[in-house]
Formats: sequence, structure tokens, C-alpha cells
Amino acid sequence: MKNNLISILDQTYPGANTYFDSPAREDGSQKWVDFAATFWHVDCVRKISLKVFVDHYQKWCKRKKYNFSQSKAEEIYGKAKELVSVLPKDDLTKLIIKQAIDQLNTASQTVEQLRTMMNEAASKLPEYPVVMAMKGVGKSLGPQLMAEIGDVSRFTHKGAITAFAGVDPGVNESGSYEQKSVHASKRGSGALRKTLFQVMDALIKTKPQDDPVYLFMDKKRAQGKPYYVYMAAGANKFLRIYYGRVKEYLSTLSE
Repeated sequence: MKNNLISILDQTYPGANTYFDSPAREDGSQKWVDFAATFWHVDCVRKISLKVFVDHYQKWCKRKKYNFSQSKAEEIYGKAKELVSVLPKDDLTKLIIKQAIDQLNTASQTVEQLRTMMNEAASKLPEYPVVMAMKGVGKSLGPQLMAEIGDVSRFTHKGAITAFAGVDPGVNESGSYEQKSVHASKRGSGALRKTLFQVMDALIKTKPQDDPVYLFMDKKRAQGKPYYVYMAAGANKFLRIYYGRVKEYLSTLSE
């Protein structure tokens, strides 16, 4: 749905989807989508004066409860002057965009409702506060991790949980030759491995300087390690820390 709307906007207002990176709200609404619903064609911006646009943009921000920035409004207006649209600014084009936006908003609203339900269900688990306090984990990835990992007590040691995720170091053996520190095995749960990589991606983007997993990955990157190697290594370290913290916390609860 998102890609469909972006492909249409590329013909009426190229780049409008890149103006804002705010996450979706709890009701599923997204700032760039709301912006496109009002300013659906580049002519909605460049055919009026800067002063008029800034005034319209400010009123739009107030109506939609978004923060207003004068410099952002001026930036948007300046970029609009350089854009070229393919589709005309007419009722048919507006209808096509409106339908695409309605479809995306409906899907996004459903996703956010499911995200809320997942978080509510996960919050009933005893390890919830420990997992949610880990860097790179949020209301989506936290419940996903807990769901894919399950009860950590079923793993006898840290190596067992990393093997389950398929991020344990592989071993390359050929006759009497054995090479260690090769790519991760990729066996085990693909769903958990994907979630772990999303957590690693969040760490790389946020760069928490006090997080041992991020610092470990950053060191591997600085050494020139390939993408999958440092991501899998980070996931391995993250899982080991996860296992230790959750198991220790659960043991204190049982005392």
C-alpha cells in the first residue's frame, strides 16, 4: 500500500514521502501520508506564494496536531519549485491519490492495532520489563523476540539459544583443516533471526554509545567485516546477553 501511494506521488509530487520520518501514530496515521492528503499535487504548493503556503502549512500542522517549523515549510516550498509532475492537477488524479491514501491508512491502522495487542499480551510475561529495557528493542521488536524465543529455561546454555536462532558461528571443516569464525550457521528459526537483525539495524541507526552490542558491531564494521558477518555476530552477542539477563531475573522472582 505504501509503495503504491509513493509510485503515484512520484507522478504528482515526487519526493513528498521523504519530507517526514515520524513513526506511525497509535491510530495508524503517518505525517507524510497526511501531508499528501492535503498537498497531493506539487501545484498545491508552488502555485501559491511562500507566505500563503506557510500559513496553510501552519494551519495544517495545528489541525493534525503536528509540530510546526517555519524552516521546514520554507524547505518544502523551495523544493516544490524545482519539481516536475507527470499527472495533471485534476479531479481524477486527486481521486486516485485519495483512494490510495484511504487504503494505506486502513492497513496502517490495522497494523498499529495488532502492534498494541501484541504489546499488551507480551506485557503479561514476567521477563517483559527486562527485555523492553534492552537497547534496540521497542514495542514491536520486544514482543516479537519474546514470542519467537519463548521460555528461556528450555535452553540449557547460551550456545543453545544462539544455535536455535541460527546465529552461532559456523565451522568449516575439510580433512584435517578446520576454519573457525566463519559465517553464522543460518540454521534454526528464520523468524527469530529476522527479528534479531531488525534489532541490530535499530542499534546501528540509533548508535547507543553505552550499549555493548552496538560497540561490538561497530568494532567489527571498522575492521572491514562484511555486513552479514557483523550483523550475525551482533545478534549472537545480543542473544547471549538476553539469555543471561532474563534467566537471572526469572531466578530472582522464583526465590
